[in-house]
Amino acid sequence: MNLRRSAAALAAATVLGMAAVPAASADTPLPPGLYGTGDPTYDGVWRQSYALLALDTAGVKPADSAVAWLTGQQCADGGFPSYRADPAKACDAKTEDTNATGIAVQALTALGGKDAIVKKATDWLTSVRNKDGGWSYNPGGASDPNSTGVVIGAQSAVREASDSLKAFQFGCDAKAADRGAFGYPMNGKLTVNAKATADAVRGAHGAGFVVAPSTTNVVATAPDCASPDAYKKLDADGAASAGGAYLTTQLTAGGGHLTAVTPGADKPTPDYGTTADAVIALAAIHQRDTAKTSYDWLAKNSATWSKGNPAALSQLILAAHATGNDPRSAGGADLVQQLTNLGPKPAAVASASPSPSDKTEKKDDKSSSATWWIVGVFFVASIGVGFLVSGRKKKQG
Repeated sequence: MNLRRSAAALAAATVLGMAAVPAASADTPLPPGLYGTGDPTYDGVWRQSYALLALDTAGVKPADSAVAWLTGQQCADGGFPSYRADPAKACDAKTEDTNATGIAVQALTALGGKDAIVKKATDWLTSVRNKDGGWSYNPGGASDPNSTGVVIGAQSAVREASDSLKAFQFGCDAKAADRGAFGYPMNGKLTVNAKATADAVRGAHGAGFVVAPSTTNVVATAPDCASPDAYKKLDADGAASAGGAYLTTQLTAGGGHLTAVTPGADKPTPDYGTTADAVIALAAIHQRDTAKTSYDWLAKNSATWSKGNPAALSQLILAAHATGNDPRSAGGADLVQQLTNLGPKPAAVASASPSPSDKTEKKDDKSSSATWWIVGVFFVASIGVGFLVSGRKKKQG
């Protein structure tokens, strides 16, 4: 995610080939409290919020400096940019984005005690909502399913916005393999995209990034196209189920994971980040068995992409939480400790991982960064260079 950060920069990298991943310069040391060592220009707020959410689900109370870093990124009007190098300077409204703001709201709501900041941010999100009911990455752009899904997860009060997601879903007029999937709008055309589908499934169900594990398994289904307008008749939950059916088919075909086409690669490669997104999305709609199978694959292969990467580690921890697994024992790795090591010493750490079933959802790097940026580039390639890196202007990765 993350795949939502920097469109222009990563889109260019996609066209020209993978460039070296930006690392924090020795001349511009990272501010205290920030997780990770990679350049935060495109994902500072995103990865920080992700980390705070993940640690909270694992019973770790983040350091005050970590929370203060995030709150200090908020602009005067309530929105958050991807990163403010100098919080003392006024924000450029063009740099504020719904993704950074949406995930920051989720993190600060979960931690509690930041009601004024959260309200200001949610008010900003409400003010930049498009007439069609959805959100774009940066205010003023066309709505997209990824941004809309993130904002819905941040504001349960806008659950009705989930209906706007149906405009991005492929129905009976699409080829059978694409039905149920959600697409990203690009150059006036929707392109099937697993990332957009995972975000939309979660959003249509009204879920955020923290999902409580289900005690039952529900098989996601798609409507029978014997009726040409079957998809048009779906409510938000029905659309989410159809999207879940699409994700399940893709995960099964990939042996438990999704794939991405890497620029210059001879064959598709595992898409770890989107697979983690899909796990959380499927867990949200109670498709427990498929979610668990894919989480097991992620845990087994976690070292390949998550080591030293705060956003990736956070995704894994949240996927473990959503499937009822212990993030301190993921394929033999302690994901919580790894993430804790990437930031300031926490204020408190639980002696053991809390059982996800006992904890309900609250309110309702150098090399590390390299891997994450690669994941972002994979995403950009999968939807086309014209789209940002995750669609939203800096929608970076």
